[in-house]
Amino acid sequence: MNDKSSGSKKSSVFQKINHYTGLMVNGVEVSILVFCVAALGILLITNVFARTFFQSIYFAEEVSTFLVLLTTFTGVSYGVRKARHIRMGAFLDAMPPKMEKAFIIFISLVSAIVMGIMTWASYEYLANAMAKGHMTPALRVPKWWFYVIIPVGFGLAGIQYIRTIIKNFTEKDPWQSPDQQSEYEDEEIGGA
Repeated sequence: MNDKSSGSKKSSVFQKINHYTGLMVNGVEVSILVFCVAALGILLITNVFARTFFQSIYFAEEVSTFLVLLTTFTGVSYGVRKARHIRMGAFLDAMPPKMEKAFIIFISLVSAIVMGIMTWASYEYLANAMAKGHMTPALRVPKWWFYVIIPVGFGLAGIQYIRTIIKNFTEKDPWQSPDQQSEYEDEEIGGA
């Protein structure tokens, strides 16, 4: 009986860590995504009007590129957390729950390893860009500033896959991601 209570205590600690990590990462990701999409929309619309009636905003392309990179690599982590990446859902749904859970853990482990490799490779790319010292033509800022988000995005995606593994070890039912038990559960299909 003592083993059971200590086992559930360990699970609750992992669950709490997983939950609070999720809340923190969610706040950062959503804030970045909302800011970037809003800023990109405002910048591009303003640039269209400026180009039509006055002169184009000289830095609009560089800032837009940065915002798109920031949105993309923040979105990688967000997509993992919400189970919105391409996957073999029908294949997993056809499995018994224990086998589905084992496959999700295996897929998440492989994906976390790949994200770790991509984090390392993109960090190497960033270090190389820093060493070259190239500047952007319009803003005259170091080009590597634009690449900082790439290893961060891959690293956050890796954290989300690790959270998925933890969630599947601490919960009875299979979870596709830390925040998504089943993408198609309880959805009603409308029709005539």
